[in-house]
Parts: sequence; C-alpha cells; structure tokens
Amino acid sequence: MIRVLLADDHTLIRAGLRMVIDSQSDLNVVGEAGDGRDAVALAAKLKPDVVVMDIGMPSLNGIEAARQICSGLPDTRIVMLSMHSDEGYVLRALKAGARAYLLKDSAEADLPRAIRAAASGRSFFSPAVGKVLLEDYMRKLQRTGAEDSYDLLSPREREILQLVAEGKSSKEIANLLDLRVYTVETHRARIMQKLNLHGIPELILYAVRKGIIS
Repeated sequence: MIRVLLADDHTLIRAGLRMVIDSQSDLNVVGEAGDGRDAVALAAKLKPDVVVMDIGMPSLNGIEAARQICSGLPDTRIVMLSMHSDEGYVLRALKAGARAYLLKDSAEADLPRAIRAAASGRSFFSPAVGKVLLEDYMRKLQRTGAEDSYDLLSPREREILQLVAEGKSSKEIANLLDLRVYTVETHRARIMQKLNLHGIPELILYAVRKGIIS
C-alpha cells in the first residue's frame, strides 16, 4: 500500500484528487494539507511514501515545501501538480526534489500512474509537458542555429542517459550493465559535457524532451 499525503489549498480539488486515489486498491490517502506549511508539518508527522503537492499554495508555495520535505524525508517522493507546462516551472520542481510533474487538467487520468512511478523512484510527466518541452527545445535550436547534440552520444551513453533519467544510481547502473561504478561515473560526466547539462534535473528534462522517459 502506497501512503499518500495531499496538499492543495482548494478543498474541492483535494476532494477530487482523493476520489481518484481512493479508487485505487494500492493507494491510500493518509492526510490532507491546505497550505505548504501544513504539508511540511504533516509530512514530518505521517512520513508518507508520496506527497501530491500543488505548486501554488499560500503561506509556503509547493516548490519550497517540496524542498523542505525532501531535505527532512529523503525517502518521501513528491508529485507536483501545476497549471504551468513551461520549462522554468518544471525545472524548479525537479530541483526541489519532485519526481513527477502533472498538469492539473490531466490529473484524473495520470495521477495514479504518477504516484506509483514516484513511489518506485521513477519520473513521470504529463504527456502535454513533454510535448511543450520538445517544441520549446526545437524552437530554441532553430533560433540559435545550434544542432541537437544527442547524435554525439555513443550507444552506451544513450543507455546510461536513460537509466540516470529514470532515477537509477551509478551503483545500480553498474550492476545492471556489468560495469565498474567508476566507468559509469565517467560516462555520466561525458554525457553532461556533450549535452551541456548542469545537474540531474536538467538531464531529466532533456530526457523528457527527447521522449526517452515519460
């Protein structure tokens, strides 16, 4: 059973989300919060597996609340809910520790899958988010005259890129691919350099843009 904390300042939205979650036999809502500070306090008390968090809340916004929860409870995963699909919001959510990013208009269809993915350490994004990120990326390439550097990656680097984006550690990747941890770390560094990425959140965004993960 995956234990879920809901955090949204709109009572009706929380009720709707709870109905979606309660309809799943493997998901259980253990608490509800109406603002970011309550979410942080309840998370510390209840220690849920997953917090479903609205990005825009009073008292303490979802980004800062997520950052505090992830700092104090590293095993608790965050699913961020938002009305915004642009890259800036998604990147801020990932940097705060969110594992999944859902648009509110797709929550009914995608929320259970997002919760399960986050609980297992994987990423999940609304399909519309991936589409917007890819379109923005392609416009940026056209505007700057740059080329997509994905073709610079070797087959092994592409394989490791996907595994890193899925949330696997270097040790897990090494065991899966029968490599040394040092070798995996070297590949990761080369991937970041070739793609001009600065940190795992940017790598995850890149993987979503390319349709490598969903």
